[in-house]
Amino acid sequence: WDFLKIPSTAIGGTLQYGYNLAIMNAPTVFIQNFVNETFLERWGIQFGVYEVTLIWTFIVSIFSLGGFIGALIAGPMSVRFGRKKTMLLNNVFLLSSSLLALLSRTAKSFEMIIISRFLVGINAGISMNVQPMYFGESAPKHLRGAVSLSSAVFTSFGLVLGQVVSLKELLGSEPCWQYLLASNAIPGFIQLLTLPWFPESPRYLLIDCGDKEACLIALQRLRGCEVQKEELDEILQEQNETKGERAKQPWELFTDRSVRWQLITVAVLSSAMQLCGNDSIYFYASYVFQEAGISASQIQYVTIGTGMCEFTACILCNLLIERLGRRLMLMGGYVLMTGWAIVFTVALSLENMVTWMPYLSMACIFTYILSFGMGPAGVTGILPTEIFNQTSRPAAYMTAGSLMWLNLFIIGMIFPFLYCFVPFGAVCLLTALYIQMVLPETKGKTISMITKEFYRLNYRGQVKMDIEGKHAQYQLGEIFHSTAL
Repeated sequence: WDFLKIPSTAIGGTLQYGYNLAIMNAPTVFIQNFVNETFLERWGIQFGVYEVTLIWTFIVSIFSLGGFIGALIAGPMSVRFGRKKTMLLNNVFLLSSSLLALLSRTAKSFEMIIISRFLVGINAGISMNVQPMYFGESAPKHLRGAVSLSSAVFTSFGLVLGQVVSLKELLGSEPCWQYLLASNAIPGFIQLLTLPWFPESPRYLLIDCGDKEACLIALQRLRGCEVQKEELDEILQEQNETKGERAKQPWELFTDRSVRWQLITVAVLSSAMQLCGNDSIYFYASYVFQEAGISASQIQYVTIGTGMCEFTACILCNLLIERLGRRLMLMGGYVLMTGWAIVFTVALSLENMVTWMPYLSMACIFTYILSFGMGPAGVTGILPTEIFNQTSRPAAYMTAGSLMWLNLFIIGMIFPFLYCFVPFGAVCLLTALYIQMVLPETKGKTISMITKEFYRLNYRGQVKMDIEGKHAQYQLGEIFHSTAL
């Protein structure tokens, strides 16, 4: 059940994020013409290239604002309804978006496309926060990283799927662009049919709802066997440590010194996910490849290669994360991206002087995406699950998701007018340095052990609780520290 749950959840979850990024590339010219024709028919106004590009940029970027709103409401929804029910309710936004997109051409309303993109952004914002939380809370400790990383695998699979469906031979043609924008409803229907058969997060059932029996039943269904005592003890220990605490709000995390560096870490890495410029390549792939010298007839096929590149990298990351650890994968990815950003900028500046420079530019884009998929794409999303406890986790995901979407909106607005990867390279370098200096390894550790690692940063220079508490033994629902003994 553990492994069957992954595609059932992700097909209507993070897959939608990647899919809805990719499908906006192919119909660029068609929708721009539609906007121009609509203005001409209504008000007799003929727009120039700059005005059309500006409106198109807003249509694309409103997806990010929707994601920002989705990230803000994901935390309260996951606490109020639970992780699984939130994912199911999230399809209301998706199906409403699909209906508006489908009818927009008939109604001759580009405003319906804008509202549609905003609603599907809300859907993606909720799923990008709740799905990793659901996976991380349901997975056994030794598979937590790999299972949580499957969210990134399905995001990249969504990119590839969107790029394939967007081919001119399928739905990427002028008569079919409204069907392309509405096609995201199909994965949503599949999730509505399959996800109800799977249990709720065991940690949510025990710690948030206080229902130990339901927690045991959920664990048995997910594992397909008797529950291991070690796994149950770990959940009981987390429940004991958070007993009497309610789910925290984001502003409460800002004033809580015990999670200060955890919050800074999540904020830095979530912002870097977008400020590195990787996802913006999918928004404006045509522009990037035209600048790199690729002919218009080849661009749609080259774009599929970028998606396949990230998909392959995420699968490799999934296989390696439990061996190499989170810290090395993250830092290595950002270091490589720094190098490729510099090479790409140099290649763009020399493309008119050296005949083979456009091919080097294209290679740099592929290697940049590959480096992103091998570390930042997968590891960043699982960190809030691993470094925050049950009461802080929803608020942490709200903060991380809000920053991610806000930065995606900013990058999406400036990217069409910025053909220099040096700022992105600088972001990658600074992020790698931060990881080296601050982030501890979380592989195979319980939340209590990771909290002790951050404790040294949060209370640096102060004498507080017994540091040797990391050797605490948990037995019969109680914690015994050396001082208590």
